[in-house]
Amino acid sequence: MSAIEEQYEAYPYPERDPQEERKRLITGSPSHPLEIDHFIWGGARDWSRPLRALVAGGGTGDALIQLAAVLTAAGKPYEITYVDLSRASRKIAEERAAVRGLRGITYVTGSLLDAADHGRFDYIDCCGVLHHLSDPQAGFDALGAALAPDGGMGIMVYAPYGRSGVYPLQDAFGTLTSGMTPEARLKLARAVYARLPEGHPFRRNPHLVDHNQGDAGFYDLLLHSQDRPFAIDELLACMERAGLSFAGAPMAALYDPARFLPEGATLPEGLGQAERMALAEKLDGTLKTHVVYAVPKGRRLIPAGADPGSVPHLKGVSGADLGRQVERKGEIIVTRSASRITVKLDRAAAPLLALADGRRNLAEIARARGLDPLAFNALWKPVERRLTAQGLMLYSHLLRT
Repeated sequence: MSAIEEQYEAYPYPERDPQEERKRLITGSPSHPLEIDHFIWGGARDWSRPLRALVAGGGTGDALIQLAAVLTAAGKPYEITYVDLSRASRKIAEERAAVRGLRGITYVTGSLLDAADHGRFDYIDCCGVLHHLSDPQAGFDALGAALAPDGGMGIMVYAPYGRSGVYPLQDAFGTLTSGMTPEARLKLARAVYARLPEGHPFRRNPHLVDHNQGDAGFYDLLLHSQDRPFAIDELLACMERAGLSFAGAPMAALYDPARFLPEGATLPEGLGQAERMALAEKLDGTLKTHVVYAVPKGRRLIPAGADPGSVPHLKGVSGADLGRQVERKGEIIVTRSASRITVKLDRAAAPLLALADGRRNLAEIARARGLDPLAFNALWKPVERRLTAQGLMLYSHLLRT
């Protein structure tokens, strides 16, 4: 058994209690159906067609449960294949699904490198896995080969700058604990960690929390035997080599270097998309992960929200509440980690936002407010751009019957 397999048999990650499924649904990016629809199908997917999905390296089941639970609640058909090397992790994922009564899931103990053996998929989730492979490019290639021509993929990998302090400690703990059992490695590493100076780069990094969230979190962050981060341009290059194209990021604003420029300053001419995104990452310095969506190279992407029949959804707030806040202040505050971002929004758009309930389409919202298409777009499009850039607005027909 490899060191990685030993780790996840001893400490399945992330640490989850299946009974917690009775109290809450853990959601996030990638792989919420609304987000998938927005980035991969322009918010226009026909959800009466079953979604054939692969959760590649599914761990204890966060992406699996989110995907299946949201589609089940919406009454939409699906077939999901879960693949992971760890039997202990798979057991937890199965128990979580059983508590929720989820069906339509096939469980496989195996490697994501064999993804194509299970057929072609409309959607593939690979969250927190590719950076743990001995040959990450082989993982990208294998997943690309398992993707249907009109499908897409959600990927999360670790980023380098926001994880400052992690990798020297991983190297040091690897040397100190070589040859030990996972339990012995954890015990010694915790004892050594307690003696690190307060000025250690890891201790001074406020963005890292996993080591404070149980044994599995500590082990995965600081004792992992195979962990390499990707700068955003490195990630895009791996995708390109696998025959994949970048389809968007839920937090697009993070990858815009213009947000750091003073008034009147401009970016150098000739910067390509990957160069701009890489520049933003270096200027930010706090990104711990990258979450992106990808589609097969050459597949034509439909811009979300381009059609009057598009249905807007607001994330984390109701339309009524957002509308009241915009009408009152003309802005909202978005909190990301230790940062607070002020997003200016036209007060005149508040009545439109108040009608965004995930069921009305743009034409219906405009008609309800008595606006012709030109007048509606003049108010709506600037608000849409700002909210989608912050990951607060998505388009999908998921809740339309």
